[in-house]
Amino acid sequence: MPNPRELIVKLLRNLGGRKEVEQYLKQFSSVEHKRFAVIKVGGGLLADDLESLASSLNFLHQVGLHPVVVHGVGPQLQAAFEAAGVDPTDWAQRTSPRALEQVRRVFRAENLRLVDMLEEMGARGRPVVGGVFAAELDEGERPGEQRARIVRVDTDAIDSSLKAGSMPVLASIGETAGGQILDLGPDLAAHALALRLQPYKIILLRAQGGLRDEYGDLISAVNLAEDYEPLLAEPWLSKSTRHKLELIHDLLGKLPRASSVSITSPDLLAMELFTHKGSGTLVRRGERIILHESLASVDLPRLAGLLTAAFGRPPVADYFTRKPFRRIYLADSYRAAAILTDEGPIPYLDKFAVTGEAQGEGIGGSLWLRMTRETPKLFWRARVDNPINPWYFQRADGSYTGGAWTVFWTGITDFPTIQECVERALAAPPTLEAAHTIGGAA
Repeated sequence: MPNPRELIVKLLRNLGGRKEVEQYLKQFSSVEHKRFAVIKVGGGLLADDLESLASSLNFLHQVGLHPVVVHGVGPQLQAAFEAAGVDPTDWAQRTSPRALEQVRRVFRAENLRLVDMLEEMGARGRPVVGGVFAAELDEGERPGEQRARIVRVDTDAIDSSLKAGSMPVLASIGETAGGQILDLGPDLAAHALALRLQPYKIILLRAQGGLRDEYGDLISAVNLAEDYEPLLAEPWLSKSTRHKLELIHDLLGKLPRASSVSITSPDLLAMELFTHKGSGTLVRRGERIILHESLASVDLPRLAGLLTAAFGRPPVADYFTRKPFRRIYLADSYRAAAILTDEGPIPYLDKFAVTGEAQGEGIGGSLWLRMTRETPKLFWRARVDNPINPWYFQRADGSYTGGAWTVFWTGITDFPTIQECVERALAAPPTLEAAHTIGGAA
């Protein structure tokens, strides 16, 4: 009979391809236990989605991965304060013995609810309420108010839990040198914990899942090296999302380059972690997109290798000598490229090539934004059976399908120019050695 890990791996393969699932499992399993992931959980999830949360954490436990979980109790503590007649906006009342007793009680109860649910599902969880975050009080923004600041993170309880094969479940509660307890909030606690542990993943779980753009569509990835400043400049970006991005930018700047932040919901956590496509928003420090005005500064063998990997076939032998190249956008790693040529009245996107791994990191999206920001008028073609076409349809202003090809354009409004672009695209000779398979515009 298959063991639980084998069953879980089979289930994971239903979410993504076998190679990508095994690739991520190998990556995560190679990381020291306490450096696999820090998972931040808000109190709202404990109140409204406990079973889904515990199920997702148990999923990780069953494949041998042991994250460090840190949670808050915001809604529960608010309700407890109201029941006890404590005004949480009054600092004196909030730090009174009566209020601090509520803090202790609520944190302990909510922590045990999650641990008990994990145990019921077969995962080993260990409650850690206190003894991790040493904190001090600084002056707050308003007179008479104080603000918690974490000065030290002690990992003895975390190390002991992981050594025993248990998942540490930490309450975001701090203690001062004088013994006063403080409700730190899960964001502050997770930030300090990540700086201390230097994890491979930081996972922010929330009911609404990943970040959304102005149309309500999921922002699947953010490459901070390219996307951070343009995103902050967007008028539709909410104040809370802006603040979250600023915190993530600060955090990732202090962690190893391989570290990343995933923002997703509990029920989609496995898909976010184990597939290239993901399910939430993946934020990485990322890499720069370099503009090359000519082929002189391009490593042609590496570019040819990228095209081969993305399309499944190499470019034709004379590709780099006969095409009238206009601009080439290349990721630092040569895992993504956009090749623009002069084929008509406006630039032609001859190749848009992104490896599967780079798609999972959001580099393709960053490349597209950079390219269209600097070259707003474009046309290109793709085979009618290209699996990337739904992505193209979302980004194009119009399209025309003729025979084996669909021609797309953006930024063009007059019919004669559109007609000329379509005719030129449909008449263009093949530039790959064999029929198109997958990967991008050909």
